Amino acid sequence: MATGDAITGSPVVSGTTKQPTSSSSNTSSTAGGTIAGNFQTFLTLLTTQLQNQNPLDPLDTNQFTQQLVQFAGVEQQLKTNDQLTSLLSLQQTNQATEALNYVGKTAVVDGTKTSLVKAAAAWNLNVPSNCNMTVTITSTTGQTVFNGNYSAQAGDNQPFSWDGKGSDGTQWPDGQYTLTATATDDSGNPVAIGTQIIGVVSAVNLTQTPPLLEISNQPFTVNQIKQILG
Repeated sequence: MATGDAITGSPVVSGTTKQPTSSSSNTSSTAGGTIAGNFQTFLTLLTTQLQNQNPLDPLDTNQFTQQLVQFAGVEQQLKTNDQLTSLLSLQQTNQATEALNYVGKTAVVDGTKTSLVKAAAAWNLNVPSNCNMTVTITSTTGQTVFNGNYSAQAGDNQPFSWDGKGSDGTQWPDGQYTLTATATDDSGNPVAIGTQIIGVVSAVNLTQTPPLLEISNQPFTVNQIKQILG
């Protein structure tokens, strides 16, 4: 199997990073102000009731204590929600920054479909054991355009390149093609071949969470990247 050339492309960034808006902070501030105002109103009412309670039928202090605890709990929950919102926003910003760092780099991800660009397409094959392997490449319509038999040695990340020429010598146009590899060992037992695609991160969609990287015209998340080649 020959080493495939890395697919190159012009990096494009789509989407924009979401920035915190003033409306969200105003809502949080209003919520905090409301609970604080209600708490002060509650204390005022409580003080007035205690001052004017009937000495022969005093108010239940346990009930007031419960209400105080409930108000304090709600106030704490609001503060916790604000902190979680801030952490989530920070996490999304970090994810966007990390994704943008991949633009223009050649990445390896699990997959079978990749792009033929300027008569060049590349895959990586993970071969668990020595075997006899058949490689089939099909077009987007499912038509078989190439078929080849190989003797493969065990090993991961073995490059397989295709120049776009069909089994009959026809030069196929640039586009999306799918590689399927089937194999058997010397005893005829099936051998599972892992397939990875190699492509340039040409765009990043920041409107999705987590952000999506475009590799060979397909969306992938950052955690799906197996290797960066450069």
